[in-house]
Amino acid sequence: MVGHGSVAKDCPRDLVRQFKALEGRRQATGEPPSPEEKALEDRIRHWPRTPANDPYGAGCEQLIHVLRPLLPEMTLKLAYLEFSAPTLEDVIEDLWQTGITTVLVAPSMMTPGGVHSEVDIPQIVEQLQTAYPEMTLRYAWPFDLTQIAQLLAHHVQQFA
Repeated sequence: MVGHGSVAKDCPRDLVRQFKALEGRRQATGEPPSPEEKALEDRIRHWPRTPANDPYGAGCEQLIHVLRPLLPEMTLKLAYLEFSAPTLEDVIEDLWQTGITTVLVAPSMMTPGGVHSEVDIPQIVEQLQTAYPEMTLRYAWPFDLTQIAQLLAHHVQQFA
């Protein structure tokens, strides 16, 4: 599963501001990431995490824990697009090293139109497929909106 990722609550905001400024400049120029940008990203992604300082990450981990018994035949891993580790690239490398050759990539984002689910994740999957031609990578997208609506309707009815 690929989640968005979040900055740990106790990570210094100056680090994030510096990183975002460098990232913005790089995106405007089309240049590769600078060593400084890479170092800041790594520091932010690997900031020590707890449920208190990263409730989003803790929630994603809980979801994986609940999914495991529902999908016992699958090896479930969690990756993040930004601010958190591991990256999708890290997870694919780890799976490759353990001999897994078929990977289904599912986003935690479920509604259409988002840049991460519509653009970022497909680009990363395409790059990874090129880097690992012996692997089969499939992106589980889009979600069936009827199924999502049924889930939300059931959830809302519990509060009515």
